[in-house]
Amino acid sequence: MATDTPPITFTDLALPDNLLKALSDLGYESPSPIQAETIPSLLAGRDLVGQAQTGTGKTAAFALPILARLDLKKFGPQALVLAPTRELAIQVAEAFHKYAKHVPGFHVLPIYGGQAYGPQLGGLRRGAHVVVGTPGRVIDHLNRGSLDLKSLTTLVLDEGDEMLRMGFIDDVELVLEKSPAGRQIVLFSATMPPEIRRIAKKHLKDPAEITIKNKTTTAANTRQRYWMVSGLQKLDALTRILEVEPFDGMIVFARTKVATEEIAQRLEARGFAAAALNGDMVQAQRERTIARLKNGDLDILVATDVAARGLDVDRVSHVVNYDIPYDTEAYIHRIGRTGRAGRKGEAILFVVYREQGMLRSIERATRQPIEPMNLPSVAAVNDQRIARFKDKITKALEGAGLATFRSVIEQYEQENGVPALDIAAALARLAQGDNPLLVPDAPPAPSRPPKPDRAPFDRPQRDRPQRERPATPEFGSPFQRAKRPGPSTSRPPESGMTRYRLAVGHMHGVKPGNIVGAIANEAGVDSRNIGRVEIRDDHSLVDLPAGMPEAVLQHLKSVWVVGQQLRIVADGQPFEPPRKPGKLALDGEKPGNGKPKFPKPRFDKPKFSKPKFDKSKPGSAPSHAFPPRKPHVKTGAGKGRPKTQ
Repeated sequence: MATDTPPITFTDLALPDNLLKALSDLGYESPSPIQAETIPSLLAGRDLVGQAQTGTGKTAAFALPILARLDLKKFGPQALVLAPTRELAIQVAEAFHKYAKHVPGFHVLPIYGGQAYGPQLGGLRRGAHVVVGTPGRVIDHLNRGSLDLKSLTTLVLDEGDEMLRMGFIDDVELVLEKSPAGRQIVLFSATMPPEIRRIAKKHLKDPAEITIKNKTTTAANTRQRYWMVSGLQKLDALTRILEVEPFDGMIVFARTKVATEEIAQRLEARGFAAAALNGDMVQAQRERTIARLKNGDLDILVATDVAARGLDVDRVSHVVNYDIPYDTEAYIHRIGRTGRAGRKGEAILFVVYREQGMLRSIERATRQPIEPMNLPSVAAVNDQRIARFKDKITKALEGAGLATFRSVIEQYEQENGVPALDIAAALARLAQGDNPLLVPDAPPAPSRPPKPDRAPFDRPQRDRPQRERPATPEFGSPFQRAKRPGPSTSRPPESGMTRYRLAVGHMHGVKPGNIVGAIANEAGVDSRNIGRVEIRDDHSLVDLPAGMPEAVLQHLKSVWVVGQQLRIVADGQPFEPPRKPGKLALDGEKPGNGKPKFPKPRFDKPKFSKPKFDKSKPGSAPSHAFPPRKPHVKTGAGKGRPKTQ
C-alpha cells in the first residue's frame, strides 16, 4: 500500500538556522512550490529563470538564498535586485529586512526615483550588503560612481515582463553589461515574451528553468464578482457594499489620481476611514499611508494602479475595481492584492454597459467565470445600520457612569410628564446628528429601451448611389481639407484622459516604449494609466489621465528622450522654446536635467574693416593696398593735347 509523501519544509532546504528562526517567527511552515524548486538551485550558485504569477512567494525564493550566501565582512553590495516600480522596490527591501531579523550587521538599501539623493548616497557610503532599486536610479548611481558593483555576486531581475512593458529593457541590459563577470543572474517573470528570452539566452549561463503552472492565472481562493452599473451611481453602490459586506481592509482601484482623491474624500464624509494613494503624493506620505493600512488606523485605500505591484498587506480582504482596468493583466495584478498565501479574498468589479467586452476578455484571461452580484437592498442596509446602532447601545449600557444620566432622565420625566421611551428616542436623535439612521427608498431605475430586432452588423442600404466628384488639379479632391495648426484630427481620447503633444517624432527615432518609460519613471504615472501613444513625423501624441498636476507637466517639459526634450504641451498648443540644459541636481543644488551645456552657435555676418596705412612713408603699405591708377587717354578730339603720363 502506497504511503503519502510528507510535505517539504524549510528545514529540508538546507537554510541556516538564523533564517529558519526568522521564518518561524513570521509563521511560515512550508515553502510554496516556487520556493521549494528555486532555493536549492540558487544555493548551488546556478543562474535561474523562474516563471510564476504574482503572489506565489517569489521574493522569499531569491531573498533567502542571497541571505544564506552573504559574507557580512565584505564592504559593498553583494546582491542587486532590479524592480520596475518604487513600491515593489520598497516591498522587496522590507522582505529582506524581515528575513534577516536574526542576521546581525545586515544592511539593505532601497534606491528609487522620487526620493532625495542624500539618504541614498549616505547609505551607499556606509555600506549595504543588498541594494534594491529601480533601473533608472541604479544607472544614475552607476554613472556617478556612488554605486560600485565590483563585489557583486548575485543580480536579480524581478518582474522582467513588467520592466519590458514599461520601456526599461535597455536600462536593464546596461546594468547587466556593467555588472562583473561570473555573477549569478536570477530572472523572474510572470510571462516570457521574446525580448525577455533573448536577454536570458544572452546573459545567463546554463540556467535552471523553473515554471509554476496554475490552472488559473488568479488565486483560486479569491471569489470574483461583478456588478453591472445601473440605476445607482458607483459611489452609492460602493457605500452599500461597505455597509453590508463584512471586510477587514479594502483597496479600491480608480483610474485617475483625481478620482482617488475625490472618492476618498467622499467616503470620509460618509464615516469611513479612507485615504488616497497615488503618484502625486511624496514618497514619505505614501509610506505613512500604507503603514496606517497595515496598523489598522485605515480601512480603505483608494489607489491607482501604481499600488497594484509590491503592495502586500495581510488585512486586505477585499479589492474593488471601481473603474475597470485597461487590460486583463492589470486586473490580475489588482486582485492579486487579496487572497495571498492561502488567505481568502473577495474581488468586486464595477462594469459599465459598454464595458461588457472587457469583462469577457478578463474571464478568458483568468479562465474563471466572474459571477454577477446583486447590490444589497435598502432593507438590508437599514437592517445593518439598526444592528450597529443596537450594538452601540449595548456597549454604552455595559460601561460605567450611567447613574448621573439616569437621575437626569428621571427628573425630566417627572417634571414634564414625558415617557422615558420618548426621552430615549430624542437622545438617540441628538446622538445621530444630521446623518439619517435609515436609507430612504430609491425610485426605480429607468428601464433601458429595447433594441430594434435586426441581425448584427445589419446596416440599412442607401436608396441612391453616391455621386463622384472629379478632383481638380489645383486643389486635389474636393473632400480634402487644408491642414491647419490646431488639435490633432485623430480619434478623441477616452473618458478621463487628456491628449498632450511631445516634441519628438519619427525623425528623432523615438519609439512608444521610450515615451511610456520616460513618463512612468519621471512623472510617477503607472504605465497602465498612460493611454494611446501616436508617433508622427516631427511630434508625438500621448493620452494621460486628466488632472495632471502642473508641477509634473513642467518637469516633463525638460525630460530628455532620444536626445530631445519632450517639451510637453496640451494638444493644439504651440511648443515652448527648449529649456537650457543643466547638471543633475544634488541636495541643496539647483535642479537640472543631467545634460551637458553647450555654447549657442552664432550666425552673425562677419564685419571687415579696411587697414589703415600711412601713404607718406614709403614701404608702409603693400603693393595691392593702393594700386596705381591707369592713365586717362582721350580719343578723337583734342589731338593737340599731349597724352597723360
